This record gives sequence, C-alpha cells and structure tokens, in this order.
Amino acid sequence: MATKAERTKQFIIETAAPIYNQKGISGANIDDVLEATKLTKGCLYGHFENKEDLTLQVVDHMLTSNGEKIGLAISKAKTAKAKVFAFLDFYKDPLNTHLKGGCPIFNIAVEADDHFPEISEKIAGIIRNGQEVFVSILKQGIQAGEFNENLDPAVYAFKAMSAVEGGVIMCKVLKSAKPMAGLIKSLKAELESYSQ
Repeated sequence: MATKAERTKQFIIETAAPIYNQKGISGANIDDVLEATKLTKGCLYGHFENKEDLTLQVVDHMLTSNGEKIGLAISKAKTAKAKVFAFLDFYKDPLNTHLKGGCPIFNIAVEADDHFPEISEKIAGIIRNGQEVFVSILKQGIQAGEFNENLDPAVYAFKAMSAVEGGVIMCKVLKSAKPMAGLIKSLKAELESYSQ
C-alpha cells in the first residue's frame, strides 16, 4: 500500500496531467498546478526537485497511462483485425479523449521536438514501439490467414497511426468528431480489402 507521501505525489501528477496536456509543457506553470491541487508550493517542492522534475514525471505518467489504455483496448480483441479495429476505435471520439486536451503523444511530440530533447526522445521511442506492435499484429494476421500477402504491414501501420493522430488534431481544431468517423471507416475498409 502506498504511503501518504506517495499518494500525494501521485495526486499531484494526475492533477497536473490535463493541465500539461492542454497548456503544453511551456504553457503549464507551477501556479496552475498549485491552484488545481490546492497544495502549497512547499508541499509541491517536497515531492519534486523543480518544474523540470515535475514535468518529466507528468509526461511519463501521461505517456504510460495512454499506452496502458490503448493496450487494454487492443488486448480485449482476439483476432488481428479486431485488434486493429480496437486501436482505431480508441480514437473515435477525438473531442472527448481519456485525458482532457487530446492525444498526449501528439501534443507532447509537437512541443518537445524543438525544445525538450529528452522528452522528444521518449516520444520517439513510444512511437517506434507502437509502430512495431502494430506491424507485429498485422504480420500475425497474415500468418493466420486473416489478411493476404498484398498487405504491407509497415506501410499500413504508419498510414493508420499518422492518419489517426492527424485526425485528432484536425477534429479538435474543427470542433467536430464527424470527420474522424469517416477516417476510421475508410481505414477499416482498406484493411478489409486485404481480408482472405
């Protein structure tokens, strides 16, 4: 069982996550976190060395949480096609993502690319790993006879992940989830075209 200090630290991280996801790494500040948590600066700095330490731990939490939620959605599916569909459906409501503010992977990636190399490298690792898992699922589908040999797993995985991430941002800007439904339907239809 977690100690009171561990619970408080986790509470700070979980409370700060949507702030960082909405305002960005540079836009989020300690005062935002203090206001949301109702804690004192002394308490906050009793758990984190500085804003950079808080930021790194909040980013780790957001990325881990996002990965766990996607993993859980995919793990419930039995076939390769069902796993891909579960991944796509995870993003079906881009205006109401599990963490307020959109997809943390995309949000963090855009900002970290030029300003936070350590975080940028974490994101790159997560994206590479996600691609590898996606490709692996598609290869299993080919081996199991779900998909024919015309399916190029690396190309489809990259296309689907890029389209979905871009779709989340466009839907947020347009304030409409409707285009995402069409995108997901199109990606599913493309995968179905390779079905045996």
